[in-house]
Amino acid sequence: MIQHIHIKLKKHPHLLPAAAAIAILIAWCCPTDPALGAEVIDRIVAVVNNDLISLADLNTQLKPYLDKIYAMGYPPDKERQMILKVREDVLNQMIDQKLTDQEIDRYKITASDKEVDSAIERVKQANSLNDETFRQALSKDGITFEDYRKRTKEHVLRSTLVNREIKSKVVITKEDIKAYYDGHPEQYGLELKYHLANVMIKYSDNTDPTTRIQTQLKMQEILQDLKAGKSIDEVIRMYSSNTVKVQGGELGTFSPSTLDPKIRQALEAMQPGQYSGIIETDYGPQIFRLLDKVNAAGKTIEEASAQIENKLYKDIVDQKFAKWLEELRSRSHIQIML
Repeated sequence: MIQHIHIKLKKHPHLLPAAAAIAILIAWCCPTDPALGAEVIDRIVAVVNNDLISLADLNTQLKPYLDKIYAMGYPPDKERQMILKVREDVLNQMIDQKLTDQEIDRYKITASDKEVDSAIERVKQANSLNDETFRQALSKDGITFEDYRKRTKEHVLRSTLVNREIKSKVVITKEDIKAYYDGHPEQYGLELKYHLANVMIKYSDNTDPTTRIQTQLKMQEILQDLKAGKSIDEVIRMYSSNTVKVQGGELGTFSPSTLDPKIRQALEAMQPGQYSGIIETDYGPQIFRLLDKVNAAGKTIEEASAQIENKLYKDIVDQKFAKWLEELRSRSHIQIML
């Protein structure tokens, strides 16, 4: 019945009101709710211009989300609320897809086999997969290559539509980039950085527990001498031997975000000229001296320009696409029967 109505609508759009009435009648006769555990009986759940969405199609799209919800073990009331919300969201996504597909048909947009193959190749390259491992990954997710190819073609078609309707009309100017740069000094303005020096005794790959303890004791002596006024160069000469290599010196200037959390935490409480305690790191025990705290320039507008342009472009495209869909919905016949 559903397929028969769908074909009639495609060939005879004037039959839409009658088809909608039949759809409502089917929905009234079969008020089941399989998403909430009732008997599965196929029926029409939405009319979108000349297209119909069946309950079977909706449940197919819903299944991955329902599986995750059921696996979470929510209380019955909470589970029911989540299922109803997800079902509504998925149905709205399917309606949007129907609307965009209808626009693709209206503009006679096509996708060649070569375009689809190229899109699949990009996915494989981005995930470092060859043809065999790619097909294995699809199989693990329960997707056949033919189904994936069909989905990819739909994606290519929709991307072409979005480019035609939205992306080609978005222009980011230098003024837009500067306005964003000036309005976000926390991202691109001055940044506190630490000018550091260090002293360390590096562990070897086969350092045994006894040697580690001896190294710790030697680092404690070094720390005492540093606090007593000896320089880093002096303690390196004093404590280095044929069996122990003490190393260190000026390291440079670092952003807090680039430092190990243990080092960053120690530096936050220090003033220029002070030494940290002994900090265990992957390389061995280290003592850090904070030479200075500096407010260094962050990214210049030239350095940040490409990043800002990409962000503005994506934000504007997302906004315009949402508005375009809203306008498309407003001039379309959409009837939901859930």
